[in-house]
Amino acid sequence: MAIEGVKGTAVPAATPMSSNRLLLGEGALERVVQAALAEDMGAGDVTTAATVDQDAVGTARLLVCEPGVVCGLHVAEAVFRALDPEIRFEPLVEEGAVVDRPTAVALVVGPERAILTGERTALNFLGRLSGIATFTRRYVDAVAGTGVAILDTRKTTPGLRALEKHAVACGGGRNHRFGLDDGVLVKDNHLRAAGSVREAVERLRAATDLPVEVECDTLEQVTQALAAGADAILLDNMTPDELRAAVALAGGRARLEASGGVTLENVCAIAETGVDEISVGALTHSARSLDVSLELR
Repeated sequence: MAIEGVKGTAVPAATPMSSNRLLLGEGALERVVQAALAEDMGAGDVTTAATVDQDAVGTARLLVCEPGVVCGLHVAEAVFRALDPEIRFEPLVEEGAVVDRPTAVALVVGPERAILTGERTALNFLGRLSGIATFTRRYVDAVAGTGVAILDTRKTTPGLRALEKHAVACGGGRNHRFGLDDGVLVKDNHLRAAGSVREAVERLRAATDLPVEVECDTLEQVTQALAAGADAILLDNMTPDELRAAVALAGGRARLEASGGVTLENVCAIAETGVDEISVGALTHSARSLDVSLELR
């Protein structure tokens, strides 16, 4: 069974720009999982407590029910182990693996009450993260051979940014800045506040050693950003002809990132203009969750 738009085997995760924050530590992951479980359980799982014997032990299979990239197994494991540390979680595929048919991706062995109580929370994480990884992989495949990187943005679900950016990396994309403290991006409102591109760049050079990226809507702004010595330029909502002109203007003096209005239908044409990167907010704000399920045996 062919996977439309999802090819090959697992893609090694790209090196993130903010790896120290993307590698969610045990304590941080525990907090995310505990918040999700508290939301779902409230005062307790009434149905499971009434229908499942307290000492019942069983095995369940976690299934990805459609073609895609598997992501979030470690989060699913954290969910079950938060409910019972004696749970045994056995991954059957690697994180980032591509499946082309309904596939069992993990076994969960232990108290049935813990398995059933954690079922929906674990599936929500697995489906969401696998969906982002799969959607990212389609964009990566669409620009294959161009040398252009597909980047994510900060358009993420509040509280889940590290996990969602991890999913982008699993799909073969590259992580843009994690937050406001580890990357500089001068946007239109910053330019209005500073007064000019040059003034904004000069202020940033005095304030930080981070590379300076400037958002430009016009070729005139691109010229100003290059003259000011910007390290990178975000070319916002430009046509392919404008992107090609910006590439010619830059002449390799600054890294060029295209953004705005990017779809699977036009991403290859954008890549072929000669830009270095394409950022796609849809990777995290519009990805459809994969169909996943849990079967108790």
